[in-house]
Amino acid sequence: MFLGIQAQQFWGQRVRILLADDHELVCDGFKAMIERHMPDSGVDTARNFEEALALVLANGCYDVTLLDLNMPGMQGLDGLRRMVAQCPNSAVAIITGMVSAQVATNALGAGAKGFIPKTLSGTRLIAAIGQLAAGEVYAPQDLLRPGAGQDALKIIGSEVLTPRELEVAAMLVKGASNKEIARALELQEVTVKLHVRNLCRKLETKNRTQIAVRLAQLGQFS
Repeated sequence: MFLGIQAQQFWGQRVRILLADDHELVCDGFKAMIERHMPDSGVDTARNFEEALALVLANGCYDVTLLDLNMPGMQGLDGLRRMVAQCPNSAVAIITGMVSAQVATNALGAGAKGFIPKTLSGTRLIAAIGQLAAGEVYAPQDLLRPGAGQDALKIIGSEVLTPRELEVAAMLVKGASNKEIARALELQEVTVKLHVRNLCRKLETKNRTQIAVRLAQLGQFS
């Protein structure tokens, strides 16, 4: 992914990162990825908002703070606003599995410097952190461009699916495993699992087989 000039100049410097997410698998996976690709960075983790705020009060504001939108203590965007008020001169961003243009717009409007879907590929995640650390704003362009609600997202049944969810869904219909999907789409397996979980929720199904059946009923990928 292309990095802006400021991000390129910042790249390689030590970045202090706070990653707050109550989902242990996601948190540990993101932390390992960041440390692998940004070995000079320092990554602290928290499992809820109050723990994240306590780390900030103890250690000072981080260069980049990533807050899970739905973790305990966030209370919607109130937690974001509190952290932004505490650290107005650093990059506070939302990470979430709730990917929609409206959620992204609301988060940025509440003061977030970034909106990072948990389903980003590793390369895009690292690029996003680099942009945030350099003082740039990050959000997926396909979510925020004019008409994104209709053009970048597709309505299936009564639910809106993102382009990536559609890619995963198409491979599920073909019977691909999580490992095969991850390899084909250049994602981590944990990211694919998040997509499958989101698809189950949106399509009101319980497993990948039911997802395929539901999509067939709706006339998708037939």
